Amino acid sequence: MKREEKQKKAEELREELSRAKTIILSSYQGLTVSADTELRRKVRASGARYQVVKNTLLKRAAEGTAAGAVSKDLKGTTALAYTAAEPVGLAKVLTDYAKDNPVLVFKAGMVEGRVISLADLQAIGALPPREDLLAKALYVMKAPGNQLATAIAGVARKLAVVIQQGVKENKFQTASGN
Repeated sequence: MKREEKQKKAEELREELSRAKTIILSSYQGLTVSADTELRRKVRASGARYQVVKNTLLKRAAEGTAAGAVSKDLKGTTALAYTAAEPVGLAKVLTDYAKDNPVLVFKAGMVEGRVISLADLQAIGALPPREDLLAKALYVMKAPGNQLATAIAGVARKLAVVIQQGVKENKFQTASGN
């Protein structure tokens, strides 16, 4: 590549990295072409991007962005996966894929400006989807109100049952019947 082309590629990558909330770097050495193609398809399906990059290009593109922290000291082959959406989908795809293909080795990662470890990445990958978490939070917030309404309705229900039994057994007398 000519110098101008390299500079243009670095600028394009810098724009994408500046928008990315999640960046995960891995080594793809040892992956077959078909395995790499399958990984690319899965990452794309999660709404993220995946590409193989030269370390020098990545370092140059990451200068001045939050990705600069994860692009230091890179050696060997490097694959870059990133997304501007939530990190759970990308982390889940990569950790699940790494379980089946141990040659995919994580180098570094960043989520919303914070460098994460491999353990953090696996913890993020184990989280349920965002919609499920929101549904659980809503249920927890709504539960005390539901329990109060059930308790109040229970008192009225029991009172109605007692009155109904009293009527059946003629326990109530009218005022004129005395």
